[in-house]
Amino acid sequence: MLYMLLLALPIGADGPLFTARDLTALGEAVALTCGSPAKDFILEVNGGGLVVSDFNLDGHLDLVTVNGSTMDRVRKGEPALPSALWLGDGTGSFQAAGASWNLPGGRWGMGGSAADVDGDGDTDLVITEWGKNRLFLNDGGNGFVLAEGGPPSEAGEEPAATGLVGDHWSSSCAFLDYDKDGLLDLVVVNYLEFDYRTAQGPGEGCQWKGHDVMCGPEGMVPVHDQLFRGRGDGTFEDVSATSGFRPDNACFGLGVMTLDYDQDGDTDIYVANDSMPNHLWENQGDGTFKEVGMRRSVSHDSNGREQAGMGIACGDIDGDGREDLFVTNFSGERNALYRSSRKSSFREKADVSRLGGPSIQRLGWGTGMRDYDLDGFMDISVINGHVYPAADRAGTDTSYAQPSQLFLGSAELAFREEPLYDGADMVGRASVSADLDEDGDLDLVVVQMDGPVRYLENRAEQIEDRHWLGLALKGTASHPDAIGARVRLVVGERNYTGEVRTTAGYQAGGSTRLYFGLGAAKSIDELHIAWPSGAEQVLKGVATDRLLAIEEPAR
Repeated sequence: MLYMLLLALPIGADGPLFTARDLTALGEAVALTCGSPAKDFILEVNGGGLVVSDFNLDGHLDLVTVNGSTMDRVRKGEPALPSALWLGDGTGSFQAAGASWNLPGGRWGMGGSAADVDGDGDTDLVITEWGKNRLFLNDGGNGFVLAEGGPPSEAGEEPAATGLVGDHWSSSCAFLDYDKDGLLDLVVVNYLEFDYRTAQGPGEGCQWKGHDVMCGPEGMVPVHDQLFRGRGDGTFEDVSATSGFRPDNACFGLGVMTLDYDQDGDTDIYVANDSMPNHLWENQGDGTFKEVGMRRSVSHDSNGREQAGMGIACGDIDGDGREDLFVTNFSGERNALYRSSRKSSFREKADVSRLGGPSIQRLGWGTGMRDYDLDGFMDISVINGHVYPAADRAGTDTSYAQPSQLFLGSAELAFREEPLYDGADMVGRASVSADLDEDGDLDLVVVQMDGPVRYLENRAEQIEDRHWLGLALKGTASHPDAIGARVRLVVGERNYTGEVRTTAGYQAGGSTRLYFGLGAAKSIDELHIAWPSGAEQVLKGVATDRLLAIEEPAR
């Protein structure tokens, strides 16, 4: 049974960079469930998740869609609807995975991330939930095994607990190696306490611009995020308290990004919080973290106001070797661009970069900072959609379904807004960028509320004289996924940098493959890799327009 991507729109010479298609199964659109269209409760508004990786080890990227549930199922004690794995063939088409890859529903799926947590050479999957987060171990590229709650072993022993303790509302997560022991750790961002038995719905005291709406997050109780130290065998230990990864007051966490912002060789963590200051957790290099968001000027907007952060994108906009941060926010607020101004500080530059004003009437979620048009400059994608269906009513100055946005970068470090794709507006949520059709440019997959999952096919390969390079790094002394490796390309007087990570910022897990747009450059003068183990590698005269596999050299 082949699952195809259909409904391509005509390609015009001056049309949008992406064409929109529905993810379909034998003519039926593949959609995720997140409550009812009325969105009476806050649990119903954040949408489902996406994870991209090569799960069956055939060299092509696959796609996991993380499904939710309904309040009716919750009240009846029924599990969430099943999530699904779609096996890619490298052309942008997907085949339904067989029964061995089943992903049965937990309580209510949210997001996820993928990496080889047990070091056996295949990619495992974590799904975050309103409920207990779950780890699915990969059985050699042949299927998933639920790591907790599965069948007893042949010896009659109960399966070992994963150590992913807690029964919270978790949103986004990311793998990292924060203590540089070669074993993968996991950061989980938690949102708020939600009890369906006592939750308030519309008409019970909550209003927005004169309209009755669902309640939250204001007035609700936030939940602390969690950091889990990996043991390398598929189990984890909660080290949130002992590592210092716990502020005095919890916040409403939604998005997460891993990066080495201060370039000291270890991985830091940035968290976007809803209606509260964002957090930047600085890795101290001794197994502990310190929260420095306000000190580094990435916690508030340029006027010192808290914002309602959702998604996070990360990349080096100006080629100075330091990564910048972009955060999507609620309608009525500007999206934020935190430009790295020196080794350990940022400045908010959304307005001067022409990113602030266009976001005022939008409510942003999934976002990516990638060179989508392959011209050598970073671009930014923003997926928009309101939380209140009442946004379509008079006097709101916005709408429920909204246009997604593409901001094209330039040498002047100012962005030009373009429509992201041809087609109708949508109530968008999570998104992930990946080269799913293996033509060198990065496509997008997008979750929309109460509608089909969308596949946005990038057409940059059709633009004359645009070149690219993809990298698939494999660690030896480092973890095999090389998460945390930093790459720098030298092309003439220009530098391009990137870091291997698993998070796509909001309820989405991205591929560990790195992609660089290079404009007219047909070769790379120097390719520098700083491996997580501390090893340094330099390649010279590297040809472009290919996905290059590089293994960490023996030490």
